[in-house]
Amino acid sequence: MPQRWAPDSWRSRPAKQLPEYPDPAALARVERQLATFPPLVFAGEARSLKRALGRVAAGNAFLLQGGDCAESFAEHGADNIRDFFRVFLQMAVVLTYAAASPVVKLGRIAGEFAKPRSSPTETRDGKELPSYRGDIINDIEFTAEARTPDPHRQLEAYRQCAATLNLLRAFAQGGYANLGSVHQWMLGSIKDSPQSRRYLELANRISEALGFMRACGLDLESHPELKTTDFYTSHEGLLLPYEQALTRVDSTSGDWYCTSGHLLWIGDRTRQADGAHVEFCRGIKNPLGLKCGPSLKPEELIRLIDILNPDNEPGRLTLICRFGAEKLGEHLPALLRAVKREGKVVVWSCDPMHGNTIISASGYKTRPFDLILQEVKSFFAAHAAEGTYAGGVHLEMTGQDVTECTGGARAITDAELNDRYHTFCDPRLNAEQSIDLAFLLAELLKTERTAQHKPLPAAAAL
Repeated sequence: MPQRWAPDSWRSRPAKQLPEYPDPAALARVERQLATFPPLVFAGEARSLKRALGRVAAGNAFLLQGGDCAESFAEHGADNIRDFFRVFLQMAVVLTYAAASPVVKLGRIAGEFAKPRSSPTETRDGKELPSYRGDIINDIEFTAEARTPDPHRQLEAYRQCAATLNLLRAFAQGGYANLGSVHQWMLGSIKDSPQSRRYLELANRISEALGFMRACGLDLESHPELKTTDFYTSHEGLLLPYEQALTRVDSTSGDWYCTSGHLLWIGDRTRQADGAHVEFCRGIKNPLGLKCGPSLKPEELIRLIDILNPDNEPGRLTLICRFGAEKLGEHLPALLRAVKREGKVVVWSCDPMHGNTIISASGYKTRPFDLILQEVKSFFAAHAAEGTYAGGVHLEMTGQDVTECTGGARAITDAELNDRYHTFCDPRLNAEQSIDLAFLLAELLKTERTAQHKPLPAAAAL
């Protein structure tokens, strides 16, 4: 029988990747203050996401999850949020229209502040300090004061999340996501890109289709699904004191929900079956993600699924695979076979970012776009071979015109990385590379649907 769960039962388990605060009393005061704040998201929204992910698990939709590697206090602004949302809408409409597949839109945003690190300390010029763990914990500036974990940063993170969610809800429900505005989503930075022509062709087809429906006498204003969209948020549930403070009982169901985001995922470094992060996540009713890396064995995965989704509930658990282009073929098929053999209902998603990080000749951490594409293609091929469904992608991306990943349509070179290398942590796809990847995904999805004998409407022949 599973042990009794409570929002604080994780505190009795071994916890990795949590900072050591020099003033525990100050941390406790912040936790008590956060516990009085309004929820950032609502239980009903989390349940809606779970139902949508259940359709993904059944092969009837596709999950697009993406956003910043690490949100920062300094870069928080309406323009950055808007530009991210615009690129995300463009990617989603490419997948929805070109591949004739409903898309579940899940941002890595409004909560992605805490970062796991491979080492607790960093050394520069002989000086050793604590590693930067995300703005919710400490500051990226390399000084002893900045790198000291400060619990009050959690309050600033909450305020930024609330403001971000407010703007995202306005964009998603207030008319910005109207399909009639499909041409206006084009960012200025990609208007002269090689992908702009393909996107404009698609946008023209959508506009023509809408015009045809109006000519047939349909009142498009009476169809809210054409004017609004469902957009959900997610982040790694790493900083457990913060997550516990925002965990509340839903008044309608009596269940516990973490109200910091619609979906929380467990990272590859914190997925120990007896660890604090798995213990916390098993008790909340939000949909969950689980990062799956090369060290994960099939029997370990099945045990984690049994802990996190004992009722085998569709949409409850998304397995986010992060192997690297060269290792995916070695590790993923065994996991697919084990999950299929045990009859587990999960969403399979591909994270082609984290396993393909390299240090360039110029010393920058980067990700070659060719390796990202290769891992995505291998992910779909593995599922086709095993008779399972490639359900989604998990991307680190931005609406900014950055130069952090090499390659892509403009063939960003190693020498060009320093032009606009702005990330606080890991390299992100820029807007152009993100849309390039969306067109590839659309082709892969069309092939997958054809193999499963699911009909494609004529409009999908892009």
